[in-house]
Amino acid sequence: MPPIDVRPVVTGADRKAFLEFPYRHYARDPYFVPPLRLEAAKILDRRKNAFFEHGQVQEFLARSSDGTVVGRIAGIVNGMHLEKYRDGNGFFGFFESVDDEAVSGALFDAAAEWLRAKGLTGVRGPVNPSMNDIAGLLVAGFESPPYVLMAHNPPYYERLLTAWGFTRAMTMWAYFIHRKYANVERLRRGVALVHRRNPGLTIRDLDMARFDSEVRMIRDIYNDAWHDNWGHVGMTEREFDQLAADMKQILDPRMAYILELNGEAVGFSVAIPNVNQVLRRVKDGRLLPTGIFKLLTADWMGSIQETRLPLLGVRRALHGRGFDAVLILETAERVPAMGFPSCEMSWILDSNPAMKNALETLGGVRDKEYAMFERAL
Repeated sequence: MPPIDVRPVVTGADRKAFLEFPYRHYARDPYFVPPLRLEAAKILDRRKNAFFEHGQVQEFLARSSDGTVVGRIAGIVNGMHLEKYRDGNGFFGFFESVDDEAVSGALFDAAAEWLRAKGLTGVRGPVNPSMNDIAGLLVAGFESPPYVLMAHNPPYYERLLTAWGFTRAMTMWAYFIHRKYANVERLRRGVALVHRRNPGLTIRDLDMARFDSEVRMIRDIYNDAWHDNWGHVGMTEREFDQLAADMKQILDPRMAYILELNGEAVGFSVAIPNVNQVLRRVKDGRLLPTGIFKLLTADWMGSIQETRLPLLGVRRALHGRGFDAVLILETAERVPAMGFPSCEMSWILDSNPAMKNALETLGGVRDKEYAMFERAL
């Protein structure tokens, strides 16, 4: 390929080209789920995304000699990450590239140079724009579409990253479970033992009438429960409110549970319908003028048979007591009866043996493999 021109996104036309590239790049990928264009733009909107209260992002575009966009990337500074870890790590995200190491290398060079100028000494990713958003590179399990809020990319991306010197920092798993193969009885026996040892343990549905207070309580548990997880960065109040508002549009309180011990909330889990089953029908990510009709004729929720369990947490002081299994069992017993026979539980860190064991006890299988990569600058 002729020389590659990589420049920062500055103008409105640049930003439009940055947002547009994935729709063309994945046009022939049968498993690509096009993000709604309004949502894709909102993620990078400095006025609308709460991430920018503590984070910085610089987007870059790669063009060939005739001006055609052949790749994109963003350098990312996460203030919350640096405050917690003080490790000098910046991030890259929103990475897309044709299968050419010259293109990807030029993109990584540009993001790295920008991060160095910020005084950072390492780069990790991909994140879009943080570990609390769509994160990780798909490295195995390319034979099916991604579930809602999960990454999708071509198989050659891992080769492009390693060619530039990235090494794997962490592996994450997506577990698939179908009610036909779920070993609910085995998990039920284990949960019964948890209840005998903790007689004050109860579980209830999320109370939508007190949604705002429930969200504040869940945020507090989430930031505590995940504190020691690899790469975890706490969410600010506004970031969590933003996430909750997005999920509320598709949330069914019968699929969201609060675990209480002696009347005090100590854990939670949230499963959501896999709306990607419907969004796949909107090929270009535009709801207007015809996309909305594609969604309506798909009968929205009625055409969805899958769920994803993206959020589950138990306070750190109670880890190791099997409370996570109580939440998993509640999901496995109740959600299939609502018309969702299958569920993806994702993602699970490779360094979390307790959760992996609980899901494998239930009959879950590792369906997709994701990874985070890093390199010193």
